[in-house]
Amino acid sequence: MSTPVLEIEELTAGYDSAAVIRSIDVDVAPGEIVALLGANGAGKTTTLRAVSGLVHPMEGVIRFDGRDLSRTSASARARLGVAHVPESRGLFFGLTVAEHLRLGHRRERLDAEAAYRYFPALAELRDRRCGLLSCGEQQMLALGRALARHPKLLLLDELSLGLAPVIVEGLLPVVRRYADESGCGVVLVEQHIELALTIADRGCVLSHGEIVLRGEAEELRRNHELLISSYFGEHTELFAGKRP
Repeated sequence: MSTPVLEIEELTAGYDSAAVIRSIDVDVAPGEIVALLGANGAGKTTTLRAVSGLVHPMEGVIRFDGRDLSRTSASARARLGVAHVPESRGLFFGLTVAEHLRLGHRRERLDAEAAYRYFPALAELRDRRCGLLSCGEQQMLALGRALARHPKLLLLDELSLGLAPVIVEGLLPVVRRYADESGCGVVLVEQHIELALTIADRGCVLSHGEIVLRGEAEELRRNHELLISSYFGEHTELFAGKRP
């Protein structure tokens, strides 16, 4: 059995000594997409920020490809192959599409052709400044820039934010295709539950900082009432337990 690309064990993290998430356990295998679901304030973004190194854990362990990340900075994690697309998209409105795809970490060279291969529309927009792109085009650029880094772990925070469902329906299959073709593990934070579970392998529901439901994506989709009640924190029954 291959080593998980991401292992989160008993993770507690937050801000100003106040815990937002408590005793979180999540693992992601190479090529697997795990959807992290939950209402606003449930702790989804904090979980991603802890993995990428933007939030320091209070307790617990985060391993990337078998390596303990406790002493690894955010920039070092990025160089190791952790790509984080934040809710804000992390773009620069004054730079063109092509300039974004040349803007890497120190000594890092991005593979612009990979971004254009997964998002052909970006090739036609390569000389356009980011500030002139539509919201959907900006999200394509944010995701394309992450893919151009050939990550081993991709953290996606609310790809659908501010986008029409038809745009999201075009973005999420690209994530599935990339995971399948590259073996990249993906943690997908998404409020469009059905769309997320359509491309995910497994799902975890966070409520008030704790995982209250987890299971195979198809099982969660079939048990819609249980999924929704857990989403809004109406009970804490575990659906399928921890993955063996």
